Amino acid sequence: MQWNSWAMHAELGVCSKSRTMVSTRAFSTVLNPRGRAFSLSHPAKAQSCSIAGGRFRYGVARISSFFPKLMWSEGFTIFGSPLEHACQLWPQDYSNFCDVIEEYEKEMKILARRLMWLMLGSLDISKEDVKWAGPKGDFKGANAAIQLNSYPACPEPDRAMGLAAHTDSTLLTILYQNNTSGLQVHRDGSGWVTVPPIPDTLVVNIGDLLHILSNGLYPSVLHRAMVNRTRHRLSVAYLYGPPPNVQISPLSKLVDLTHPPLYRPVTWTEYLGTKAKYFDKALSSVRLCVPLNGLVDVNDHNGVEVGWT
Repeated sequence: MQWNSWAMHAELGVCSKSRTMVSTRAFSTVLNPRGRAFSLSHPAKAQSCSIAGGRFRYGVARISSFFPKLMWSEGFTIFGSPLEHACQLWPQDYSNFCDVIEEYEKEMKILARRLMWLMLGSLDISKEDVKWAGPKGDFKGANAAIQLNSYPACPEPDRAMGLAAHTDSTLLTILYQNNTSGLQVHRDGSGWVTVPPIPDTLVVNIGDLLHILSNGLYPSVLHRAMVNRTRHRLSVAYLYGPPPNVQISPLSKLVDLTHPPLYRPVTWTEYLGTKAKYFDKALSSVRLCVPLNGLVDVNDHNGVEVGWT
């Protein structure tokens, strides 16, 4: 598949990329519900997180602890190679799953780098302005994880939530979803807007760290996942971030006397801890000041209901 079109909606913090170079085989295999991760028994799924120091985790979203109700979803998070865990889950057929995950991770890394420079380049940012990107600007030390999400059909979708409203703690999140709708993003003045699944299209969510890096010029997107009465929704998210201990702060080229830095430096490791503690107040907790033009920070969602309605 070749590059075809690119659409960006900066006011939403969400982008779409059509006809990527990513293999459709990788997506179809990862999301194939027959015989794959989500069709396993619960004990088998739980076994995936039983290995000490494991890089393959199963469970509900970590933000679930901030809400009184359980979310109608489950997921696997994969850090690096899933080989050790896949051998236990599928002793006779682990190589295909591992090959696909590794192919997907490789192609997503290439795509994430290109997307980063497309967006930074639009702000007149060069390789010399982002030291941690490396001399070649290839973000060689960047970290990432793959999140497999399952939202089963729900008999009472109006009383449940697949995933409550949140922003991502990443630079970028690249999302592939099957043909069942469910993703919604919040737009000021319009409320919740559905992002329908389009064949051969990826959704790119801007995360909190890119929001900080761009000094708020690229706002992170508040989004949630709804559930369907009759259809099972599946998605794969590529969570892309900087090296864990590199301090992320507004780029110096984007800062001057009339545009002061809005956020203090923070590492991804520190910010993940802050998000785990403060959740939707995390970005506000590292903010230094409000814009001098008196406008409210475009990512200040404190007035947005993030629970169930």
